[in-house]
Amino acid sequence: MSASQVPPAVPTDRVRVDPGAAALRSPAETARHLREGARSRVAHSRRFRMAQLEAFDRMLRVHREEIFSALAADLGKNQVESQATELQIVQTGLDHAKRHLEDWMRTRSVPSPFVLAPVTTTVTARPLGMVLIIAPWNYPINLTLAPLVEAIAAGNTVVLKPSELAPATSALLERIIPQFLDHRAVGIVTGGPEVTTELLQEKFDHILYTGGERVGRIVYEAAARQLTPVTLELGGKCPVVVNDGDIMSVARRLAYGKFMNAGQTCVAPDYVLAVGETGPRLAKALGKVIKEFYGANPQESKDFGRIINVNHVQRLAGLLEEGTILAGGQVDEADRYVAPTILTGVDSDSPVMQEEIFGPILPILSVPSFDDALRFIGDRPDPLAAYVFTERSGVIRAFEEGVRAGAVGVNATNIHLAVPELPFGGVGASGIGAYHGKAGFDTFSQQRPTLNKGTRLDTLKVVYPPYGSAKSALLKRVL
Repeated sequence: MSASQVPPAVPTDRVRVDPGAAALRSPAETARHLREGARSRVAHSRRFRMAQLEAFDRMLRVHREEIFSALAADLGKNQVESQATELQIVQTGLDHAKRHLEDWMRTRSVPSPFVLAPVTTTVTARPLGMVLIIAPWNYPINLTLAPLVEAIAAGNTVVLKPSELAPATSALLERIIPQFLDHRAVGIVTGGPEVTTELLQEKFDHILYTGGERVGRIVYEAAARQLTPVTLELGGKCPVVVNDGDIMSVARRLAYGKFMNAGQTCVAPDYVLAVGETGPRLAKALGKVIKEFYGANPQESKDFGRIINVNHVQRLAGLLEEGTILAGGQVDEADRYVAPTILTGVDSDSPVMQEEIFGPILPILSVPSFDDALRFIGDRPDPLAAYVFTERSGVIRAFEEGVRAGAVGVNATNIHLAVPELPFGGVGASGIGAYHGKAGFDTFSQQRPTLNKGTRLDTLKVVYPPYGSAKSALLKRVL
C-alpha cells in the first residue's frame, strides 16, 4: 500500500465495537479467544484501532474518580500523585498515539540497488498478532495501560494480566475494560502466579513483562520455549551522582523522585554517590526537604504513600539495620508505613547496596572524585536509569559517555517517563527492549518489507545462468 492509499479516518461510531462479552473463565480460554481475534484481523484496520483508542479515552474520563480510589486503597496515593504519575502518563501516551497513528501506519518507500530496477520497495508496520502484557503492582494503572495503548495502536489483540498485589486496581480494571474495549481485541485475566504460569503455556507473538529480575527470567525462559520475542522492564539500582549545584534544589529533586509512591518506583534514585565534600551538606538538606514535603511526622501526611504489603515492610525494615539513620527510620507494619529515610555510613557490600531497595530509603555514599563515582557504577549491573547533578558541561558529557543505563537524567530524576517521544526501556540486567510512543508502536509491530517487480520487462536475465565469459565480466563490474 502506498502512502496515498492509507485509508482516511472515519467517525468512530461507524465502527462496530463489541464490548461486554461474557467473561471467559480460564486464562487458556481467554488466550484462545484473543488468538481467534488476531487470526480474523479484527484489530488491523486504522478505523478499528482509532475506535478502540477513543473508547479507551472515554474509559479514563468516566472512571477517573474510581481509579483514584483504587490507587489510594492499594498504595495510599493522593490524587495529585495519581494524576501525575499514573493517569496523566497514560493519557499523554493515548493522545500521542491518536495524533500520530496515521503516520506510524503509513507505508514508506525505500531505495533499492539500480541493478534490480525497475522495482518498488516498501516497508509497512504490520501487527504482530496477539500480545501478552504482564503488569506490576507499583504503578498498576500506568504500567498496565500505557503499553496497552501502544499494542492497540499497532493493531494487535491483547491479553492483560494485572498484578494481584494491587487488588483494588486489578478488580477495577477487570470490571471496566470489558465495558469499553472490544472483547475480540482485549481480554483481561486476574489472579496470582498460577494464572501467569498458565498464560505462559500459550503461544503469544510478543510478551511485555514489567517487574523483578527473578520472575523476568521465568518469563524469558517460557517465551524462549515458544520462540516468542519479549520486552522486559526489570528495574535495578538506579544511581545518582551529585557532583555540584545548588544543594537545596538538588535535595528537592532527589526527594521528589525518591519518595513519590513511597519509593516504589523502578526508576527512582536507589543510592547517591556524593562527590568530595557534598555528602554531609546533601544529607542535611534532604532532612530539611523531607520536613518541607511531608511535615514533622510524614506518617500523618496525606501526600506520602504506603508500602504495598506487610512482607515488603518487613523486607525494608531489615535494610535499616546497617549504617546511620540521619532522618526517618520509623516503621509501622500495621499501617504499611516506612518513613522517608536517609542513611549514611553504609558499607558498599551491605544488603541495602546489593538489592533494589524499592522503598523510601536513600543511602548516601561519599566518593573522593567524579571518576571514582563512574567506576563504582561501572562495577555494578546496568541500571534502568542513572542520574547526575552538575552544572558543568564536561561532567555531563563524561557521565553520558561513561555510564551504561536504560536512560540518563541530568539534574532531574524520574520525569523522563512523562515524555512520549523518549523510549522507555532497560539495558543489560535492567531489561530488554523499550516502549512509549513510536518505540512502543514499533515494539508491537513487524516492519515488513515488500519488493514488487513486474514481469513485462525482465531485467534480471543478465544474472541467469549459464555464465559465459562476457556475462561474467559484466556481472563482476556491476555486482
